Amino acid sequence: MQIIPYAPIERVIRKAGADRVSESAGEALAEILEEQGMKISKEAIKLANHAGRKTVKAEDILLAYEMMQSHD
Repeated sequence: MQIIPYAPIERVIRKAGADRVSESAGEALAEILEEQGMKISKEAIKLANHAGRKTVKAEDILLAYEMMQSHD
């Protein structure tokens, strides 16, 4: 099930320089972004829990993203 709507994904691809975007291209990018977003979110939740919080903050997301980038 796709969470991110097609229109914002299409805008991202167009902003990157595409003149036209197929629906399948938008769906493929949405799937990848959602998958990566879930991974980052899960790590951010762990960080928030470790800090004794139930609320995930921007700092958790950013740190989780940085941590994942260093593993690549």
